[in-house]
Amino acid sequence: MEPADEALELLARRGQTLAVAESLTGGLVAAELTAVPGASRSFRGSVTAYATELKRELLGVDGPLLERRGAVDAEVARQMARGVRRLLGADWGVATTGVAGPAEQDGKPVGTVFVAVRGPGGAGSVAELRLDGDRVGIRADSVRAALDLLRRELIGNARAQDTEEHGGI
Repeated sequence: MEPADEALELLARRGQTLAVAESLTGGLVAAELTAVPGASRSFRGSVTAYATELKRELLGVDGPLLERRGAVDAEVARQMARGVRRLLGADWGVATTGVAGPAEQDGKPVGTVFVAVRGPGGAGSVAELRLDGDRVGIRADSVRAALDLLRRELIGNARAQDTEEHGGI
């Protein structure tokens, strides 16, 4: 099963929803999710915040953070995921930000990507990627990484909830 299929199935079983905030992937994560039949059971929508000021204005990313570190940063990705959850009223948020090329951005080399997942109760994580290839390949690898991180977080979160509910059994 592909990560998008598996993530959407896990979300549907739990009655939970997902929203996506994308920068370098420009809507490709949302496209991958909506290619799955029945995605509407869990997928709320997405925001493509390609311009840095939209990350601040729409998603609530801290302005001084953006000024200090630029848009290609782990904390920016984390705040994007949190912000899209809030904005679109979803249980889970996924975010992508990075440099697909052809030139570096914010002092970060081409192939530097951050993907983040944020869920209920503070669940979530951020992954830093160092990807090789051209713009198309970097964006495709970023989509796969974001969806795989979501899938792993959902599986891990389900195990944690089960342990809490069943006394560690």
